[in-house]
Amino acid sequence: MTNTELLEQVIAESGIKKGAIAKKIGISAYSLAKKINRVTEFKASEIDAMCCVLHITDRRLKEQIFFCKK
Repeated sequence: MTNTELLEQVIAESGIKKGAIAKKIGISAYSLAKKINRVTEFKASEIDAMCCVLHITDRRLKEQIFFCKK
């Protein structure tokens, strides 16, 4: 399950708009919003792409964001 709060924080700190992130990872802004808000889940390829776009290189941070057990 996605840690929405932490992901939102990382996105805000990146300075990249969500629409641009969605385009870079190959999904619509609407799909990204649904994934961030836990309506649907991120695919493994989307997680990798998000980490690349947001420059998330720390494995622990990646796990905290995308594999949260809330």
